[in-house]
Amino acid sequence: MPLSVVYVNGKMSSTAENIKSKLASLPDSPGVYRYYDVDGTILYIGKAKNLKKRVSSYFTKTHDSARLTLLVRKIHDLEYIVVRTEFDALILENNLIKEYRPKYNIALKDDKTYPWICVKKEPYPRVFQTRKQIKDGSLYFGPYASVRMMYALLDLIRELYPLRTCNLNLTEQNIEAKKFKVCLEYHMKRCLGPCEGKQSLENYNVNIAEIKDIIKGNFHSVVRDLKTSMKEASEALDFEKAQYIKSQISALENYQSRSAVVSSTVGNVNVFSIVKDDKYAYVNYLDVVDGIVVQSQTIELKYSLDETMVELLEIAIGEFRLKFGSEAKEIIVPFELELETDMFEITVPQRGDKKTLQELSHKNAAQFMLDKHKQESIKNPERNTERIMEQMKNDLRLTEWPRHIECFDNSNIQGTNPVSACVVFKDGKPAKRDYRHFNIKTVEGPDDFASMEEVIYRRYLRLKEENQPLPQLIVIDGGKGQLGAAVASLDKLELRGKIAIISIAKRLEEIYYPGDSVPMYIDKKSETLRIIQHMRNEAHRFGITHHRARRSKNAIGSGLMAIEGIGEKTAQDLLRHFKSLKRVKEASLEDLEKIVGKSKAEIVFEKLRSEKEPG
Repeated sequence: MPLSVVYVNGKMSSTAENIKSKLASLPDSPGVYRYYDVDGTILYIGKAKNLKKRVSSYFTKTHDSARLTLLVRKIHDLEYIVVRTEFDALILENNLIKEYRPKYNIALKDDKTYPWICVKKEPYPRVFQTRKQIKDGSLYFGPYASVRMMYALLDLIRELYPLRTCNLNLTEQNIEAKKFKVCLEYHMKRCLGPCEGKQSLENYNVNIAEIKDIIKGNFHSVVRDLKTSMKEASEALDFEKAQYIKSQISALENYQSRSAVVSSTVGNVNVFSIVKDDKYAYVNYLDVVDGIVVQSQTIELKYSLDETMVELLEIAIGEFRLKFGSEAKEIIVPFELELETDMFEITVPQRGDKKTLQELSHKNAAQFMLDKHKQESIKNPERNTERIMEQMKNDLRLTEWPRHIECFDNSNIQGTNPVSACVVFKDGKPAKRDYRHFNIKTVEGPDDFASMEEVIYRRYLRLKEENQPLPQLIVIDGGKGQLGAAVASLDKLELRGKIAIISIAKRLEEIYYPGDSVPMYIDKKSETLRIIQHMRNEAHRFGITHHRARRSKNAIGSGLMAIEGIGEKTAQDLLRHFKSLKRVKEASLEDLEKIVGKSKAEIVFEKLRSEKEPG
């Protein structure tokens, strides 16, 4: 039975509700957005440092420009591509505007391109900036959205490495024939004179290799050497040189190497990635032409049977290549496929530009899935809850949906006032009215295991006696020791096997099960782990808040109870009314009498007044 494509990015409903739900799920990430009219024609392409803020502003503000107001009225749908940085967004926006030339964008009639740094393929390679790429085997790094940054990098390279700037044909034969003479650059010590054989090709190429590393961003050793030089110049009182080196270090540390959305070494490729939840798979497609991303689309696939990730991705590849008529001879994927074809080469990159593009595709697929979940939670909360419950059931190997979960955490700072907190989540969300605090009663000192055993026993003994519903899952904040203590109490109450129980260890976010010494690791980006972490953090916060309040109350109450003739109830009554010991001290005798009666009010008033009066 074939898979059915039920959602294709860029072909969605035009209703205001649809736009509203899309705006609600936009990420706070840099990226490029596209607006479409009712016919699917691109109206406008823009870049954003923060997609959520920028795109939302179109629909939430009153615009002075009639042209902008008209644009907003025509918007039928929107798409976006998430990138790493603002520079990537700037470059991708430039590329897409040139590709589609939307009506509401400024026309780039000069077809201006961003500059690159070229390492020329020739004997004794030159290093220079260019706006044109020639396919002669030379290496091109960039493009650079900041020309100032590029020139700062070139200046730094020329300062560190004497390189030739001439365009002489420095073949071995020409040098041996002594066809050339050193120029002014040599006498100014900005070139070591390879034209007369004064610098070997081997030595020159060592410098070129280091320059390539710097351009790629691998410049830590260079920064270290520069800092040493800066210190030496400062100690020699050559502050001008020290300041110049400092500016070079700053330029290197702030330098951003080539963009993730453009590569001069990749050529024409298709890039694919896939993520999935319990019912759907989401496949992203990037079309890269001459190293430039010109298209990004994501589709949603609904499972028909128990298809593997490989099968799902193979189906999506066929769908995309047919839809866009792609003839790229290479596709980049996240894992090995079972496809046997001579139409294209399949690459699973491990590093470099292709790996960067694959990661960009994965980021967009994951963001698309997250957006779908957010929109679903707005439009259909019950379906979203069922999806989360099903995912948690599968991830945690449960027999039923964990609609009711309780999480426990102990707090005993410096061994005093030990308390425990129980937080309750229902349908994956906090049910704060059901939170409970426990003051530890039977345990002396900071014994975390014994405290956990006491609290679990007290909690579920009461639920049993009152015929209250039991949770489907208990989460213990801690490792195997805390889990074992909790299980011991469930055994005493004959609840073992009736309630699922796990623990989460903080260091590696490991999930432990009773009787299993090997922890289970859940995907760090999964909603299951996110909910468990949320519960753990809530239990910790709730417990710490109660612990601090109890310590503070005990400290203040002990100050009143130190007064002869004043007991715990009187102290509590005063603190409950006046809120603090300071206000009790400031109260008049008449005010105190209203709370605790005349005789006790006189005792408290006289004692506190004597403490305020100087010796």
